[in-house]
Amino acid sequence: MAAVVSTVGKYASLVKFAHTVFALPFALVAFLLALREPDARFTWVLLLQVLACMVFARNAAMGFNRYADREIDARNPRTAGRDVPAGRITPRQALTFTLVNAALFVAVAWTINPLCGGLSFVALAVLLGYSYLKRLTWLCHFGVGAALCIAPAGAFIAVTGRMTPAVALLSLMVFFWSSGFDILYSLADEEIDRAQGLHSIPQRFGRRRAMAIARCVHLLEFVLVPLFLVRAGLTDVWGIAAGVSFLALLVWQHAILSPDDLSRLNAAFFTANGIASLVFCVLVYLSVLV
Repeated sequence: MAAVVSTVGKYASLVKFAHTVFALPFALVAFLLALREPDARFTWVLLLQVLACMVFARNAAMGFNRYADREIDARNPRTAGRDVPAGRITPRQALTFTLVNAALFVAVAWTINPLCGGLSFVALAVLLGYSYLKRLTWLCHFGVGAALCIAPAGAFIAVTGRMTPAVALLSLMVFFWSSGFDILYSLADEEIDRAQGLHSIPQRFGRRRAMAIARCVHLLEFVLVPLFLVRAGLTDVWGIAAGVSFLALLVWQHAILSPDDLSRLNAAFFTANGIASLVFCVLVYLSVLV
């Protein structure tokens, strides 16, 4: 039993399982909105299928990212302690973990409906491919956004087999939100990215301009969030509170950072965004169910 617990803990560390707080709440929001559609029907099996797809897809993405970036991470003092460069997990184990989770993701997606099954291959291409973008372009942050915005779209399609304008807006919200916070997070690696020949917005434009670009990306949320709430019919006090709290936490994460002081970067990245997604999800559920 101790060996099993140790193995589970090792791979949970590999994929930073706690970071599911970024995408999973939005998938649950989309799942709830899907259940309001006329032909939708809730089953516990379907909910478990959606959650399993989320877990397997994210495991595959993170496992492959750690495998693909193992040499880059080893040369970066901030990431040298990660499981693969530190030797706690071998590259072969990380790749095997990726392949197993990718296969499970595709298999479960096919059990939901044929559209989910077919789209699972497109999703995997995005989830695995974004790991290489920083080798090619400073627009790599938007690859992270594309990977995360799949979650709400996939959850909705799993229930209904189609998309709606409201869920498209929700996916765009997640796209620009996560792209913007990835720009901020990459500020910590500006110099090492430049030294390793990697691409990022901070590496390309410098810290001050990168922070300005992140603010511009997040400003789009002040249009997308109200549009989503109106289109989804979430205009009661709970829905408005969901939008206001989400936008307030975006403002806060920018307010606590400055080009000359990144000491609160983890608070801006993990704390603000984790709380934003969870609070948004809870308040949307209250809007629909109360």
